[in-house]
Amino acid sequence: MPELTDFKVLTFDCYGTLIDWETGIWNALQPLLSAARRTIGREEALAAFARRETEQELQTPSLLYSTLLAVTHAQLAQDWGIAVHADLHERFGASVPDWPAFPDSAEALAYLKRHYRLVVLSNVDRRSFAASNAKLGGLFDAVYTAEDVGSYKPDPRNFSYLLEHLSLQFGLEPADVLHTAQSLHHDHVPAARIGLARAWIDRRAGKQGGATLVVEGVPEPDFHFHSLGALAEAHRRALATHF
Repeated sequence: MPELTDFKVLTFDCYGTLIDWETGIWNALQPLLSAARRTIGREEALAAFARRETEQELQTPSLLYSTLLAVTHAQLAQDWGIAVHADLHERFGASVPDWPAFPDSAEALAYLKRHYRLVVLSNVDRRSFAASNAKLGGLFDAVYTAEDVGSYKPDPRNFSYLLEHLSLQFGLEPADVLHTAQSLHHDHVPAARIGLARAWIDRRAGKQGGATLVVEGVPEPDFHFHSLGALAEAHRRALATHF
């Protein structure tokens, strides 16, 4: 069984792991939902978003994420029978900078930065990520986005891009990497397939769904925490055992 102190780099999914994208999405959907003819609850809305977003990522893997969000919003409006002006779709597409960070993220990242390189592998575009980066303290050694790769996770190309650039930029090997993510669908399944060690930041406390597709048969992660703060605290304890 690996220890947290075995790794040189933490590679992160951002949205869902560091940024509370479910709250951000839910808040950004409110203008649309207020025009609905029936009450659409949070879990129903997030599940519909997960389905439509995933379909669109597969159909248009090179589409800029802000544009993809606008398209997804338009599809949700159609699904729910809501007629709204196109500007509302664009507003949703531009909402990523408003999505809040989890309360523990910035402090935990500041601690972890003292012990690891920190790298992001995210299904987003660079412009959208910039505001999130500021919320998180701007501590990352590298940021690799879907805009850079031309595809969206869980496409294996994104993880190939990650490992190639970690090697080229920092001389790191796959064994040096602990992939740290909430999403089983976007991150843990493809990372497990290529043999990366994984830490599950289980923000939904074991409950699948929300803004992420439900998956079956996910291999057990190497580490399991309910927050990034808990991972940082486990690292502190692991360090203490070595001194």
